[in-house]
Amino acid sequence: MNNDWVNNWYTFKNRKPYDFQKDCLKSYLEGKSGLLNAPTGSGKTMALWIPILKEYVNQYPDSWKKKRKNGLQVIWITPLRALAQDLCQAMQEVCLETGLPWRIAVRNGDTTASQRQQQKRAMPECLMTTPESLHLLIAQKENQELFRNLKAVVVDEWHELLANKRGVQVQLAIEYLKTIASLKFKVWGISATIGNLSQAHGVLLGPSTPKLIIRSKIKKKIKVASILPDEVEKYPWAGHLGIKLLPKIIPIIEKSQSLLLFTNTRSQTEIWYQKILETKPEWAGTMAMHHGSLDPQVREWVETALHEKKLKLVVCTSSLDLGVDFRPVDTVIQVGSPKGVTRFVQRAGRSGHSPGAVSKVYFVPTHSLELIEASALRKAINNEAFEDQIPMEACYDVGLQFLVTLALGEGFKPEKAYLILRNCYAFRNLSREEFQWMLDFVTVGGKALGSYKEFSKINLMTDGLYRVTDKKIAMRHRLSMGTIVSDPMIQVKFITGGYIGSVEESFIAKLKPGDAFWFAGRNLEFVKIKEMKALVRRSKKKTGTIPRWMGGRMPLSSRLSEMIRDELQNASKNNLDAIELKTIQPILKLQSALSRIPNQDSLLIEECKSREGYHVFIFPFEGRFVHEVLAALVAYRISVSNPISLSIAMNDYGFELLSDSPIPIEESLEEDLFGTENLMDDLFASINETEMGKRRFREIAAIAGLVFQGYPGKNIPTRHLQASSGILYGVFETYDADNLLLAQAREEVIQIQMEKNRLFKVIDRINKSEIHLIKTKKITPFAFPIMVDRLSRNTISSENLTDRILKLQIELLD
Repeated sequence: MNNDWVNNWYTFKNRKPYDFQKDCLKSYLEGKSGLLNAPTGSGKTMALWIPILKEYVNQYPDSWKKKRKNGLQVIWITPLRALAQDLCQAMQEVCLETGLPWRIAVRNGDTTASQRQQQKRAMPECLMTTPESLHLLIAQKENQELFRNLKAVVVDEWHELLANKRGVQVQLAIEYLKTIASLKFKVWGISATIGNLSQAHGVLLGPSTPKLIIRSKIKKKIKVASILPDEVEKYPWAGHLGIKLLPKIIPIIEKSQSLLLFTNTRSQTEIWYQKILETKPEWAGTMAMHHGSLDPQVREWVETALHEKKLKLVVCTSSLDLGVDFRPVDTVIQVGSPKGVTRFVQRAGRSGHSPGAVSKVYFVPTHSLELIEASALRKAINNEAFEDQIPMEACYDVGLQFLVTLALGEGFKPEKAYLILRNCYAFRNLSREEFQWMLDFVTVGGKALGSYKEFSKINLMTDGLYRVTDKKIAMRHRLSMGTIVSDPMIQVKFITGGYIGSVEESFIAKLKPGDAFWFAGRNLEFVKIKEMKALVRRSKKKTGTIPRWMGGRMPLSSRLSEMIRDELQNASKNNLDAIELKTIQPILKLQSALSRIPNQDSLLIEECKSREGYHVFIFPFEGRFVHEVLAALVAYRISVSNPISLSIAMNDYGFELLSDSPIPIEESLEEDLFGTENLMDDLFASINETEMGKRRFREIAAIAGLVFQGYPGKNIPTRHLQASSGILYGVFETYDADNLLLAQAREEVIQIQMEKNRLFKVIDRINKSEIHLIKTKKITPFAFPIMVDRLSRNTISSENLTDRILKLQIELLD
């Protein structure tokens, strides 16, 4: 095999290919499919792009520089639109450098109508796209002609798609493409390190594909440094630090030529951008922000400016933590715990984004106890303790959407559609009876909706194919395609013209004309809603609210939970080797004096009486979402045998039960409070499964096409969507009890919201642990932040929350 073309390019770039890049080249040219596992910044994109181009050069050894109408050769799937532009630029650069006349284009939600038409007339050789946009291509008539020259499908950042419904979309699209008779294409996934790489391979490529996982031997060196407060408050609470550490952060930014400051939510991004600009107004023009609600042109400008090194600082969310191919930044700052090891590594890898370089990341705690997580993250990285990404199964809503997509495109015959579904990991157990139910549902509306024409979407034609013939149904389906369901977005536009971005309808609905709010780094005054757009003007007010986007709180991963408990184990033995643990020693010392520090083999429960009432604090250290369900279970079991009114609060470390009468926790423990007998019955009795199922069904109904969310710029109000899905839920319960979407809603409540498997492991761990029930004279440092979280959610006092917390701290320190 002549590798001159490859060697010439690497020589031109003054590089040598790494072993994993050589392995990818060899395997790809041998016609194999596989999964590439390599850290951020190691050259994983080129590890597959170069083989793709080399195969073409081999096909035309004497004329590869000649322009041809090659058609679509490569589909490169990315999870983020931000990722596509930079990858496209990097890959096009290789073609320009080598003289290979290929075109690479982007097709996603930001692609204009004229660009789409241009692509339709002449498809580029490589199309960068998202799962949703790929399904839109499948929904086109005569799409088989579009795909007939396809040679490869590459799924970038597969670990980000694996555990959600977009990953199911990827599986369905690949299996459909395999059914086009003329196609013999290779499938490759690119993944960062996760705990279940072998399963990730099987989900993407199928069980019949020989296992080929190419791992980079490059070990990413990550240096984690925590920004430490000069002194720690013995009673910490979420939010009391963060911005207060800005004076320590500004010098780090000043010393760096380029820096990314990651926050966990869009709201925090807005706040940090505003506070930094207030401190350093001279940085205007050299700093920017980036998150998913900003106007696409703004995001594109930021990405381009990053690539060209025109920006010193970008405050961002996860919109920039995937493998966006801008030049490496000097430094990364992470504000608050990212709640997962893999996510932290991904973000850290944005600095030193080149093979062998050290990634430097600073951890900024938002409260003192988060420093335990910083130490835990460092050790998890050193031990390569990464999380598993669990793939979703039996997503009937995605399957129903896909059947309509097929019917919009080439049409389908039931047997062929059934085989496509069955060949996907997500539907590998789909029975013929279940498929027939799905087919009935999209053709006649199933048992309950047969009288309504809008739910009979697909017709059986004389040629034996199932097709969509109604133009209105076709248009609505194309507008609704996808699996990301959120509060309808309202575009924000200056009254004089010019778009800024979009915020959720529920936020705008709370504003009155004249109200000020901060968005995209600007202080804006809300004027009015016109044609489903929020019209604004610049405001001179110094105060204003910050938009709150749904889904801001991330769950604490089970891997990081385990590492946190390891750190507490060290602290309980006074083994304070980490600088973070040394820093919070005053907190740990007070916790030990008033109660104790739990270790891996124990569960700490604290009883306390205050002016508010009787408290019980339980500390499993398993994350807010698990604690929410566990707290409901414990409260229910206590109240069954002891009629008592309990309120619940929780954070990532534990949960609180509060009552105006003594809580019989000791008796409840003797009665096997955490027992596994009748566990599921008690769980369902404690959490109002029906209401949770209804909430889950809203998303499922939208994905399955049962509720239409509106036309561009004319979103249907959220309350109407909720009412419609609620009515459908009731209809199915009454007239179609075996409805698979109802079953799916219940299963998603159990597996996703309740985290059933993890919850069972937690309960099993508790039952094997020594339980320490301690009556404390006052609230302890570990319990205090849980109590503050409750106060911040309940407006029970006219006092400023900060003032009230300070009073509580003073009382407790007396």
